[in-house]
Amino acid sequence: MSTHPQRFEILVVPQHAEGRDVAHLAEVAIRSAVVEATGETGASGYPRYSGGGMVADIDPETRTVEALLVDGFELDYGLSARVTAPADG
Repeated sequence: MSTHPQRFEILVVPQHAEGRDVAHLAEVAIRSAVVEATGETGASGYPRYSGGGMVADIDPETRTVEALLVDGFELDYGLSARVTAPADG
């Protein structure tokens, strides 16, 4: 049985932000939130995480955001979501 991470940080960044360097992405992020596992599975089939106004289905193996709502709305065009470990551990 695989255990999934219980917390992630989601960074909402302009789509043109390049790379995976967390420090750079954190600098250009227009919003971020630490989300915690809810114990539910989302419509995408991946674990659901929630916190800070964000609800996301995240593939914990690839750290890909499969579905995301920010304050109840989908992301606007030109924005993307990146997932990292929370800064506080």
